[in-house]
Amino acid sequence: MNIRALIAEDEWPARAELAWLLQREKDVTLCPAAETGDQLLALYDQHRPDVIFLDIQMPGLSGMEAARRLLNEDRGDGNPPLLVFTTAYEDHAVEAFALEAVDYLLKPYDEKRFKQALGRIRKRLADRSPTTAETLRTPASPFSLHRDRLLVDHGEKMVVLSPTSISYAVRVERLLEIHTEKEILQSKMTLQELEDKLREFPFFRTHRSYLVNLEHIREITPWFNGAYNLVLKDENQSRVPVSRSAAKRLFQLLGR
Repeated sequence: MNIRALIAEDEWPARAELAWLLQREKDVTLCPAAETGDQLLALYDQHRPDVIFLDIQMPGLSGMEAARRLLNEDRGDGNPPLLVFTTAYEDHAVEAFALEAVDYLLKPYDEKRFKQALGRIRKRLADRSPTTAETLRTPASPFSLHRDRLLVDHGEKMVVLSPTSISYAVRVERLLEIHTEKEILQSKMTLQELEDKLREFPFFRTHRSYLVNLEHIREITPWFNGAYNLVLKDENQSRVPVSRSAAKRLFQLLGR
């Protein structure tokens, strides 16, 4: 069974943490993420996820309002999406379960509770008719088919990369240096643009000028005044700074 999951979350750190947790599950495929309730409705119509991890408070259309629309409107599918509400507050639990939510996760995410939620999702989906689910599902989008490829400008040409091959990226004057396992590319895109393209992968902004693949970290060493350095797994054992403000979130993402 393959579970198609969509994240609707307006805060990047929470979105990245949840994406990282989901990517560790072999039976989960991530759809493009939404940052507002309106984006969620549009993306749902395009990708028909099995489950939506839905932040309750988002700009514009709230998570609760978007969930009600998904459940109440006839959108042409035989099974409505399963809902897992995510929030930093407990006071919406009753309202969430009134919408027949599968679970309710509090931020920052506890891995044990996350695993419990996935167990409930798998059970619910297993109870559904696989024939019906596969028949009614729309074809996968080109995005989901090619989400393991990234197109990057490098001088006068375009280079196709696997996101997992990227160790880190750093802003150097007017160009963005993208360090992969085999080469260094110089791109005209901004660091924010690259971060947006990699939002479904375990990348983290350790510093205003650095974006790092969490899977490429070898070790973390203290620096000074609460800051740290990352030592990466490449041949040069590259060192990447971690600002004081980013350090706490980084340790949370790494399970400390």
